[in-house]
Amino acid sequence: MPFAPQQGKARRMLEIRNLDYRVEARPLFDAASARISAGWKVGLIGRNGTGKSTLLRLIREEIAAPARDSAIRLQNGARLGWVAQEVAPTDQTILDVVLEADAERHALMLESETATDPDRIGDIHARLLDIDAWSAEARASEILMGLGFTHADLSRATREFSGGWRMRAAIAGALFAQPDLLLLDEPTNYLDLEGAAWLEGYLRRYPNTVLIVSHDREMLNRSVTHTMALEHRKLTITPGGYDDWLKLRAAKLAQLESQKTKQDKDRAHLQSFVDRFRAKASKARQAQSRIKMLEKMQEISIPLEERTAPFNFPASETVLAPPLLEIEDADMGYGPQAVILRGVRLRIDPDDRVAIIGTNGQGKTTLVKSIAERLPLLAGKRRMPKKVEIGYFSQDQLDELTIGDTVLEHVMRALPADTPVAKQRSVAAQLGFSHEKVETKVEKLSGGEKVRLILGLIGLQKPQILILDEPTSHLDIDSREALIYALNDFAGAVLLITHDVYLAEATADQLWLVKAGKVAPYDGDLADYRVLVMSSDREKAAPAKAAVIEEAPADKAEQRRRASQAREAAAPLKKKADAAEKAFEKANARIKTIDAELSKTGLSPQKMTELSIERGKLEAEAAKAETEWLTALDAYEAAVKEAVG
Repeated sequence: MPFAPQQGKARRMLEIRNLDYRVEARPLFDAASARISAGWKVGLIGRNGTGKSTLLRLIREEIAAPARDSAIRLQNGARLGWVAQEVAPTDQTILDVVLEADAERHALMLESETATDPDRIGDIHARLLDIDAWSAEARASEILMGLGFTHADLSRATREFSGGWRMRAAIAGALFAQPDLLLLDEPTNYLDLEGAAWLEGYLRRYPNTVLIVSHDREMLNRSVTHTMALEHRKLTITPGGYDDWLKLRAAKLAQLESQKTKQDKDRAHLQSFVDRFRAKASKARQAQSRIKMLEKMQEISIPLEERTAPFNFPASETVLAPPLLEIEDADMGYGPQAVILRGVRLRIDPDDRVAIIGTNGQGKTTLVKSIAERLPLLAGKRRMPKKVEIGYFSQDQLDELTIGDTVLEHVMRALPADTPVAKQRSVAAQLGFSHEKVETKVEKLSGGEKVRLILGLIGLQKPQILILDEPTSHLDIDSREALIYALNDFAGAVLLITHDVYLAEATADQLWLVKAGKVAPYDGDLADYRVLVMSSDREKAAPAKAAVIEEAPADKAEQRRRASQAREAAAPLKKKADAAEKAFEKANARIKTIDAELSKTGLSPQKMTELSIERGKLEAEAAKAETEWLTALDAYEAAVKEAVG
């Protein structure tokens, strides 16, 4: 239900009031309320299964309206946009599909081809000018290329792309249409690290309001202005990203615990008085008074922390000397006519922790499938002791599961044949599956439960090498943390493909870059790589610091020296950008505080005027700081790129 913005108050884009909703007998929302102002970028967080995607469907009115006294209201006249499904496979080009996502522009362009009335033709062209229709193709191309498409891809038919790439095109269409309220549900599940980094920057600059469901911690820290948490069937909104919310929640919990400790002490004191003097006539009145005080005392309850089942990768019982695996001069791909990688040389030792980076389509998955022997080498040599066990997590989870079988049946096959049923159920419970869940067929599991099952089965193999291809796409933040702990405790080697920067930085100490048919160690960290990814010319953001594996040690040392000098020389620019960013955030933080004040009832006209004047000044300061920030950041990125290139 739309509402009109109120005069003299911050424009409210979305209001959720007293929302009650349940799925079958399970309540998801219990009198949940929240308000989102225009221009906010809001990250919606919560554990898997709490109802985040359901909330987006309620906002879109895709499912039945909640109880009569509940309300979800969008600002009057506001356009709502979301990614409905992947683009259909047709002969239409990717670029044309994205251009058509702006319904008004598309309709006007079609009408301009058939209109005959001179006045109407004038109106059409005036409106097309107002909405900047003539730059649309350039804007759509920029978005598509930011999400990983090449210039040549733009004129290809949508049927030539896989479902994942057509989903990227659907995301591009939603971004291009620029609705007043953009809803995004885990968009980075379809992106590589480079596409996710580009999307972070785009969302920060997005001119309208965004509500994004994400478990990507770095995206939530870098892209949003507010965090909306769904916990205990309630909604709360706090300023800042995910880490800011964590700190605030910890502080509130500590305060609550302190208040409860004091209340328990007061309650015990009152109860002691009652117990002592209740029977004495001279003290009966005072005892009765304290009984009433106890009855009126509203008990402070501490919300129970939901437990996240840990992951576990036990150490192999077989200890092997390095190397665990060597590959020399290998060609990898899907046959002589489909060679993806050439001349690959690599070595894996027990303590290796490697994150594999590179844009989608370059061959990252081909590389790990070949290492895991899911694809045969097309040329070259492979040396690996017979006792080495490789645990491989596929990007497509169903590749590793048997449709129609239950969780317990999968666990049973992974254990020795003589394992008692009670032990099988105990192992399933340790993997995070309750007594009821173990009898569930795998096709009925959620995405996160499928990931948990596959990783648990891999752990039962006790491998010496773990290869994980995008393991976190369906895991919530707490489960991702649990996976980090498990990987860091693992005694073997880890090869990881992920768009989750936080996971990669927390577990990997080496980077391998896959690009242009080659595999190369990247002499730098993810922050360096991100600078190149976020540079204005994505095609030219080549890995200047990537050295081929065969490179001489002296060349690698020289490259590291240049990289270090580049970062040092550009440090003043980075410092200036950071200072401007802090000024920008400080001004916006104060603006949010003022907006909250202005939304209150009962403000005097004088106070309202003072706050409005201060808000205007702060908006000017924020705009100036943002310009300085982006200018300095562009200069820093250009300086680093030029110095290391």
